[in-house]
Amino acid sequence: MKKILLAFSLCFMTFSCSESFTEVTPKGVISSNSLATKQGVDLLLIGAYSMLDQMRTNITNDYYSTGDKFWYDIMSDDVHKGGDNGDLAPLFQLANHNYETNNAFIFDEWKGLYAGVNRANIVIAQADLVKDVDLSVQVAEARFLRAHFNFNLTRSWRNVADINPEDLNNSNKPNEGPLWAKIEEDFNFAIETLPVKQNDSGRANKWSAKAYLGKVYLYQKKYAEAAAILQDVINNGPYALLAEFNDNFGEAGEAKSESVFAIQFQNDAGQSFNGNRSFLKPLAGGPLNTCCGFYQPTQDLANAYKTDAAGLPLLDSYNQADIKNDQGLTSFQADGKTPTAFTVYEGAVDPRLDFTVGRRDVDWNGFGRFVGMSWIRVQMNGGPYASKKFQYRAWDISANRGQFGQFERPGIHYQIIRYADVLLMAAEALVESGGSLATAMDYVNRIRLRAKNSTYVATIPGVNPTKYVIEPYKSFPNVDYARKAVRFERRLELATEGHRWFDLSRYGADYYVNTINSFFKNEARTIKGLENLVSPAMPKHVVLPIPLSAIDLSNNVLKQNPEW
Repeated sequence: MKKILLAFSLCFMTFSCSESFTEVTPKGVISSNSLATKQGVDLLLIGAYSMLDQMRTNITNDYYSTGDKFWYDIMSDDVHKGGDNGDLAPLFQLANHNYETNNAFIFDEWKGLYAGVNRANIVIAQADLVKDVDLSVQVAEARFLRAHFNFNLTRSWRNVADINPEDLNNSNKPNEGPLWAKIEEDFNFAIETLPVKQNDSGRANKWSAKAYLGKVYLYQKKYAEAAAILQDVINNGPYALLAEFNDNFGEAGEAKSESVFAIQFQNDAGQSFNGNRSFLKPLAGGPLNTCCGFYQPTQDLANAYKTDAAGLPLLDSYNQADIKNDQGLTSFQADGKTPTAFTVYEGAVDPRLDFTVGRRDVDWNGFGRFVGMSWIRVQMNGGPYASKKFQYRAWDISANRGQFGQFERPGIHYQIIRYADVLLMAAEALVESGGSLATAMDYVNRIRLRAKNSTYVATIPGVNPTKYVIEPYKSFPNVDYARKAVRFERRLELATEGHRWFDLSRYGADYYVNTINSFFKNEARTIKGLENLVSPAMPKHVVLPIPLSAIDLSNNVLKQNPEW
């Protein structure tokens, strides 16, 4: 379903016009009985779907609370904030691990997710007022959406409040713990009730609910249950990998076989409410003169795509030396036209590097040579690379470009879950549950073979060609090796898609702390002075603090996470 914003949907209800249970707002003026029809419930359900991007009337900024989770990546080893350090200061604090409980991004994310919970609850409550009409599918969709929002609340904050339809006027409900049982219950209801296919491709169905429940099991370390349901999706579901890896991030892959559940954004000639309003990732300038140059891939991420002579990743040694970069090198000579001489890294790399990371003298999504510094907003702050996956492509620019202004709202879909993720989650669940390592390796190899057989990024005339080498694994000799290989593959396949911080967090506090602190140390080879900007990662950073403003608004009913 193309994203449709119905800003009025909550405010029609007499019981609340608040989008967050931690806010106090005026009552609506239209009786809930006025919407006690199938059409009314359908309209409210569209309003609940519209909250997938977490945009609403009381948001601080369009890019603070986002469905694509881009700012979480900035807390990981995949992405630098980029831009001026003082621009979006709360995001700079998150990137450097020196944020506090009053961080604006964290509070807006909290409000956005609870707004989604409330909209889903209103659909459920409203459907209960409609008599003699079967609205079970609409209720199942609303419960799927409520589970989605509660899942994101729980994996970010752990201790959160369970808000139900009867709580819509209760702004002071305690946050007594994770909502895993409630999330499982909602997804199981969706599995039992939803059809296997919906007429509208953007709506939840039985198979997307199964895939999502598998993800919920994985986060709880219920590995056997996760393996069982995810393998059901793999063996019996309607999904398949696209032939071309890069199609997942443009029009060719929208609502196709790899899309399990997505936010289906839609652009138009203006600043569309249906476009992705969190879009700060485009180049600072570049071929389309876009804004704003945030969200720059790290040297650490670029290094991860190096491969050995057998076409396999360097699981333990990838970061001992850097892929050659152009940090500090001007784009052009004195005439302003002739590119400054640069030799592209000559070692072997995974082809997904150049679908994910924009780097000097490599093609930029069909627009030609990426010229480096001139297309980077502040290279000394964010490094020499630019994010590519959710950037415009020359071949489908008309289909996805938003308003031709500073803050564009493109129509590029965001995959909340895509089939490659399902394969990798199933592989992880098998490894961790004592299941078949051979099957886990097969799932990983399907993804690697897709990358191998994709059409590679074309070489720029006059530039030395990149050596793309990728092959499948021949064996997973033991659990430790398999675990390392699966985790590494998740990073290679899903980089800059909003997964990395969550993965590092769920792998455990020690893993998180060691990974991030090593990253800070090594990344200072490229970002000079980085060690003077960051604070050491600590165990508390695997969970977000309950926003101070939310605690205040609850009259201290909400309690801070113990780590904070």
